Parts: sequence; C-alpha cells; structure tokens
Amino acid sequence: MRDKWATPYFVVDEGRLLNNLNILKEVSERAGCHILLAQKAFSMYAVYPLLRKYLAGSTASGLYEAKLGKEYFEGETHVFSPAYREDEFDELLKYADHIIFNSPSQVKKYGQRAKQAGKSIGLRLNPECSTQDGHEIYDPCAFGSRLGTTLENFDESIVPLLDGFHFHTLCEQDSDDLEKTVCAVEEKFGKYLKGKRWLNLGGGHHITRPGYDKERLIRIVRHLKETYDVEVYLEPGEAVVLNAGFLVCSVLEVMKNGIEIAIVDTSAACHMPDVLEMPYRPPLKNSGLPEEKQYTYRLAGPTCLAGDVIGDYSFDEPLKEGDLLIFEDMALYTMVKTNTFNGMPLPAIVFRKIDGNLELVREFGYEDFKNRLS
Repeated sequence: MRDKWATPYFVVDEGRLLNNLNILKEVSERAGCHILLAQKAFSMYAVYPLLRKYLAGSTASGLYEAKLGKEYFEGETHVFSPAYREDEFDELLKYADHIIFNSPSQVKKYGQRAKQAGKSIGLRLNPECSTQDGHEIYDPCAFGSRLGTTLENFDESIVPLLDGFHFHTLCEQDSDDLEKTVCAVEEKFGKYLKGKRWLNLGGGHHITRPGYDKERLIRIVRHLKETYDVEVYLEPGEAVVLNAGFLVCSVLEVMKNGIEIAIVDTSAACHMPDVLEMPYRPPLKNSGLPEEKQYTYRLAGPTCLAGDVIGDYSFDEPLKEGDLLIFEDMALYTMVKTNTFNGMPLPAIVFRKIDGNLELVREFGYEDFKNRLS
C-alpha cells in the first residue's frame, strides 16, 4: 500500500464489507424488515452499487444526502431533519420517498405538501428512554434533547395525516437496549401505531458486531409487525461498514517531552474528529495499550491544535520516521467528517477489491482545500 499513494489514505475492504452486508441481508430476510444505509455514517457512493444489492435504500439528514442517495443508491430514500428549510423543501420532494418530521408543527407546516407530492410521511418520537452510558452528545433522549416529539408535546390531531412513526435512540448498542426502547415506545405511543403503514426503528444497532444478539432483534421486529401490522425499517450506519475500513498514515517525527511522542501525518481533528468528540481511542494494528508493549508513544497530528492527539499506544519496536501505521475501523464517521482545518490535505480514498487489488477511488489536493474557502 505504501508505494502507490502518499499517506494518509483511507482503505475500504470489499471482503469485510460483504461480510457485513450478508449478515444484514440475513437479518432483514428472517425478520421481514427493510434495512437502509444511514449515509450520515458512510457516504462512499462509489460502493453504492454493491450496497444496494443487499440493502433496501438509504437515509438522509437533509437535501444533499437525499440527492446523493437518490442518484447513486436508488431504492428507497428516507429523510429526517430536526427542521426543514422552506427554500429547500420543494427540491427535497423530488428525491425523498419517506419524509420524517421532528415535531407536530413541522407536520402541520409541510405535511400536506409532502402528501400531495405522493410522499409517505412520519413523525419522530422521543420515548424519553436513555440507554446510553456516558455519551450524552449521542443520546437523543437526554434531557433537553431537540430530537423527536415527547408524549407531552404529542398532538393527536396530526395522527390521521401520518403514515408511520420513527424513533432513533441508540448508538453502537445491542438489541437488549432496543428492546427497552421499544417497550417505552409501546407504553407511551402504542395506541397510535395501529393502522399505520410503517415503523422506523432508526439506527445505532450494532448488528454486525461479534456477539450482537441478532435473535432478539428478529423477535422484536416480528413482534412489532404482528402486533401493529406495520412494515419495519432499520437504518444502521456503522453496522454496514463496521471493521471494513482503515486509515493508513506515516510517522513524521519522534520527540520527547516527559513522554515519547510520535507526530504522524494524519490528524484527529481533521481526519477522525470523533476521537475528540466522543472521545475514544481508535484501534491501531499491531499495537497495545500504554505500557503493554515495550515502547509507548503518544500519537499526535501535525496541526497547530494542541489537543490534536489520537491516543497513547505501545509497540514491540521503537517508532522511527517513515514507519507506516494502520488505524482500524475507519470507514464509519470518518470520511463524512473530514475537514481541511490548518490546510490539512484530505486523505485519498482507496478500495481494496475482494481479490486483494487496490483501486484508487479519489485523491484530493490543494484545489479541494481552496474551493471550500472564498
């Protein structure tokens, strides 16, 4: 990999992607549900022709993602936004099949227009059932959340207009947390589900993670279908590309300031911002926890941000300038969040085919940086 492209670059592995897709297809067939790609996690449209062989369509968070999904993924295009823009809504109607509203007032403002355009419309619910530990930034049920309609704010007058309901409360979680959430939804909103066409369970389902309880998920979906006579949708993002991507970088400099520090040519702030937002320590091939192996280094990016730190790792051998490092599980929430702060180049995107051959999908340069400015 080193000889073909300058680091850093992303690699998406077709074999690993297919493994995830086969798991998702099996679940969708056994449960009798529709599984969609959440583009907010992964929007590498070069592989959409492959993904659409296994998935029913895509989900979007606004106009541009909806257009990308309609143009390149095909299948169904679902869109949700906390609040839609008047100057974009008519164009959005060209691309979306399902439009999910965040509040009764948004339904009243846009719902009739969407129905007249032949779209299926729904309302996002907030069951006020938090199942996450410690990451409030990713908890739509946290106190004060703007996402979804609580029972207190529910307006029964809009129910006849709705085709379905949506809720999304999970983040990389197992089906036991989904079960808790479904119980809360049924308790608070169950009487409104009957007579509707569909129920969308959102994303955050870690379906392709080893050990995930798929049988429980299938039981939950079947229960909802049998109880309420609805079509059920799931919209995972990370599960589609879990462990299927890598970020390859090189060591630029090794220095010491109380601890050993290795400056690499990739940036937490620019290329994997979830490291700082979540925060979390991304897996690194052939490394260990601090002090687990003989040589421990703090890996840090080349930007001027003092906190541009990826994490502390240990190695069997000392790091030196030019060494190649490979971060793992780098397909989800990476390419979609990259930025050019400090003039940092965007990593190239490479596709590793099932036969092992590497195919350059896209390179980026100065023009990509310049064209985002004025």
